[in-house]
Amino acid sequence: MRFRYPLQKIVDLKGSEKSMAEWEYAAALGQLHREEKKLGELRAERQRAEEEMARLAMSGVTLAELNNLQYYIDALDLKIRMQEESVRSAGRLAEKRRQALADKTVEEKVWLKARERAYEKFRCEMLVIEQNEIDEIALVRAARARV
Repeated sequence: MRFRYPLQKIVDLKGSEKSMAEWEYAAALGQLHREEKKLGELRAERQRAEEEMARLAMSGVTLAELNNLQYYIDALDLKIRMQEESVRSAGRLAEKRRQALADKTVEEKVWLKARERAYEKFRCEMLVIEQNEIDEIALVRAARARV
């Protein structure tokens, strides 16, 4: 007799849900890394603009040129603040997806453990049946040996 778990479709579903949660978490992490990379690029651009402003200030350029560069730095500051919010948002989403993955992993383990317990019960029952059959064969042989 073969073991057939009546709730196997639920076990399969939980495994599929966990796989989907893994994909979603990986996608959220990818988005977080992209947002962090953009933020790093903006900060590097701001650093270059500040260095350019300092260099130009020493070389004696007009105040209008320095003002233009300061406006550019101010615009970069605004972009940096907006990008920092994007990074925080992506971080929150990644954490939410990580928690969902953890929950799905626990659910899957619960169902796998239930399946494992059902299999162990089945196996024990099969061993008892086998032992009974062996005992019956031994009794029949012993009865034949007496006659």
